[in-house]
Amino acid sequence: MKELFAPELTFRVSGRLWIESDQDRFLGPGRMELLEKIQEFGSISKAAAAMGMSYKKAWDLVASMNQQAHSPMVIAQTGGKKGGGASVTEMGEQAITRYKALQTRFRAFLDQETQAL
Repeated sequence: MKELFAPELTFRVSGRLWIESDQDRFLGPGRMELLEKIQEFGSISKAAAAMGMSYKKAWDLVASMNQQAHSPMVIAQTGGKKGGGASVTEMGEQAITRYKALQTRFRAFLDQETQAL
């Protein structure tokens, strides 16, 4: 493959990792960040704001993940005297942990392929 490259340039293998069903994306970098922000802030709207994302987009992503998961990954509570909130469930925490492990293996694969260039 090296014969394809201009000698003065450095190349690397790159990519992004998503897990998809036949319906929609299930997990990926943005959804992982959203889950982590919901954990941090205890709120879908605050998580969305921190990411520069609309509340509707964040809610749609949460709904998509929840619909595709064995059990909900995020539970939202409507307002009241103390206001609403959201929490990442045990299933959501497992998803974060397992996706991060998969991402680590994916990066190792990309590094290995870069070395093979």
